[in-house]
Amino acid sequence: MSLSIRNQIAGTVTAVTVGEAMATVKVRLEGGQDITAAITAEAVKELGLVAGSSVKALVKATEVALATGPVEGLSIRNQIAGKVVDVATGPAMASVKVDVNGGGLTAAITADAVQALGLAAGTTVVALIKSTEVSLQAA
Repeated sequence: MSLSIRNQIAGTVTAVTVGEAMATVKVRLEGGQDITAAITAEAVKELGLVAGSSVKALVKATEVALATGPVEGLSIRNQIAGKVVDVATGPAMASVKVDVNGGGLTAAITADAVQALGLAAGTTVVALIKSTEVSLQAA
């Protein structure tokens, strides 16, 4: 299946916590980072997700925010450190490619944000992704 979602990162489920309607699924990405997905309990069952399951974490580029360092006092659980490898800036928007320990993430952010944060190849950043914006695909 082909998807328009740029961020498709392979990993292994490390924990599943199922509630009445929703579940959190913790995934260890191939580069060693951890990411949490908040998905429906029904999806966990349909995908057969258990600790040890191989999955792909899927995140739209528009759902990836960037910071120039770790952020405290924030409800966003997924904070993945990385280094900018490429910035393609247009008049209004930019596409920022980030190397996250051997994997890659793309963030679609405003051109103003690129300028304000001083983003360029080599800049150290932290990718911020809400757990509700992470989808999982069984591998």
